[in-house]
Amino acid sequence: MSKSKVKTVFLCSSCGDHCAKWNGQCPSCDEWGTLSEYKVNAKSRSKSNGQTKSPSSLVDILKDGVVQSQKTGIREVDRVLGGGVLPGSMILLGGSPGIGKSTLALQIIPGLKYSVLYVSAEESEEQLALRAKRLNIPTKNIKLSTENNIEVIVDQLTLTNPKLLIIDSIQNIYSDNVDSIAGSPSQIRECGQQLLAIAKQNKVSVIVIGHVTKEGIIAGPRMLEHMVDTVLYLEGDSRFDHRILRSMKNRFGTTNEVGIFQMNELGLDEVSNPSQFFLSERTLEVPGSAIFPALEGTRPLLVEVQALVSNANFGTPQRNSNGIDYKRLAMLLAVLEKRIGMPIGAKDVFINLVGGFYIRDPSTDLAVIIAVASSAKDFTIPNNTVLVGEVGLSGELRSVPNLDKRIKESEALGFTNIIVPKSNLKRLKNLDYKIKVLGFLNVKEVLNHLF
Repeated sequence: MSKSKVKTVFLCSSCGDHCAKWNGQCPSCDEWGTLSEYKVNAKSRSKSNGQTKSPSSLVDILKDGVVQSQKTGIREVDRVLGGGVLPGSMILLGGSPGIGKSTLALQIIPGLKYSVLYVSAEESEEQLALRAKRLNIPTKNIKLSTENNIEVIVDQLTLTNPKLLIIDSIQNIYSDNVDSIAGSPSQIRECGQQLLAIAKQNKVSVIVIGHVTKEGIIAGPRMLEHMVDTVLYLEGDSRFDHRILRSMKNRFGTTNEVGIFQMNELGLDEVSNPSQFFLSERTLEVPGSAIFPALEGTRPLLVEVQALVSNANFGTPQRNSNGIDYKRLAMLLAVLEKRIGMPIGAKDVFINLVGGFYIRDPSTDLAVIIAVASSAKDFTIPNNTVLVGEVGLSGELRSVPNLDKRIKESEALGFTNIIVPKSNLKRLKNLDYKIKVLGFLNVKEVLNHLF
């Protein structure tokens, strides 16, 4: 019996591409020091023997005009997934250790009403059973496995024939075809490809749980994120009780969609009104507090922007931002000093977005710059006012997208005034709001109106 040939290749941990020889720089993504050696067993391709599957007709697939996805019963999860779990889809769920990834995966199971194979390569069967009992998860249709060999998992899948496969976690699964330890880029790539083939060929929905690195990205080659249909991140601070489920990639729905949860002893509870949840502890009549209607995916969320301006105790003033880009803050402070004439250069400035959000939307510019001015001049912004608008380098207010959704969310929370760029008023189809919509051309007009 002849031995299978062993082939040596070099895999890039950044883009997932492979090369025949080692290079200091990956020729595909130009990253340095990302190529690592691994060995694979070169197998000859077997012939089809006349068993090639014929292509499917699009008319047969869309019999009722749509492809139905199975709802999980958790509205926040369904919103992020784009309606539910689609048969044959592969979902990658990432997050920091202890953030609640395994808990969320277990809580999805009852609503799907599927036969499930849960592969836990990190916990024992007893530990997983105790967690399911604590979360009140029905265990009738759940099969547990603690196997971490992907070939054995495929055999178990054939025996149990489930509709949903959960892998917890991909960093602990290995394949006999790759000569490296579990968790290496080559192992993650090989196991990911086998799981993808299972999902597409057998119409099995696959949820893959993955750990994140210190940079906040899922450990392993980026190719893993390219091959899956949906990439979800469970975000939050373990010191606080709320969690944010965010879709970074979704072939069936909107990217950057968010779902809000609250962690307690019974697991993750969905927050049906996140705007009210994050504003419930807001202190009124305090300088430096402004409300901004953020838009995460298709959902508007009212977020409190807090600013604190104080005299610098040292030679170099501090500029600290939590929730917005530091360079964006530096630009807004320059606009405030140069165009408005407000001296900020010798003062410490601190910005915080309440709730642990990180927002890249430039529509938050107006709320940030007004909050800084409010703290610097010790004036309070009216409690019933919401601010939204992008600020240009000359201090002008530029239009923002989806203003109608932001206005409706502000109106639903009981606010009576919303300040927007004047150019946005021409694009609004409906001006019949209970909330008063005020349009301004620049930051100076807004400051004169408020203070």
